[in-house]
Amino acid sequence: MKYKCDLGTISDIVSVLAQVPELGSEISADIIEKRLAEKKHLILIARYHNVPVGFKLGYELTDGLFYSWLGGVAPEHRKMKVASQLRLLQESWAIENGFNTIRVKSMNQFPAMLQMLIASGYQICGYENNGSITNSKIEFIKCLSSQEPE
Repeated sequence: MKYKCDLGTISDIVSVLAQVPELGSEISADIIEKRLAEKKHLILIARYHNVPVGFKLGYELTDGLFYSWLGGVAPEHRKMKVASQLRLLQESWAIENGFNTIRVKSMNQFPAMLQMLIASGYQICGYENNGSITNSKIEFIKCLSSQEPE
């Protein structure tokens, strides 16, 4: 299968969210717009036959620090390396745009994501206790330059 990954829109994200049961009901276009307002950001969309099937969304937290906030792939397109393609494009874009570090959070309930992050050079740097092991967040960081992340 051939996937095309390129820049997208919030409506593309909403289209993918409708296909991702883990995220679809919690995130709306309004929430995304408010989070991205006046921030340097990146929306990447993976398309299959021109239909959005995956996304990666992030924004600038501070100078040099990019936060990979949300991502998802429709279940029938998982295990096709779509998330990895989007991650690589996001990292390349971040480097080209002057970022030296990427942070991301995930949860134990998404073991494939945790494994992909670790295999891709992300290191655990924090833990956010949300009352249960399943819903608590594990924070990762990846240094894009030769400097050690802070």
